[in-house]
Amino acid sequence: MVSPTIDPKLLEILVCPVTKQPLRYDAEAQELISDAAKLAYPIRDGIPIMLVDEARQLDAEPVPAKQ
Repeated sequence: MVSPTIDPKLLEILVCPVTKQPLRYDAEAQELISDAAKLAYPIRDGIPIMLVDEARQLDAEPVPAKQ
């Protein structure tokens, strides 16, 4: 079964509602990841659910800073 993908143009304009930082797409988990907020927003039926109440808290593992 092929997992649905998110439109790259949509990904370019979506930002985390908490931090306003860009998101990265996790195709395997079908989530949009906010590294800054340590939240994972679910994608259901191809639609990103950008509600903080629906987001999953990521583990407190350190994320390398981009330079």
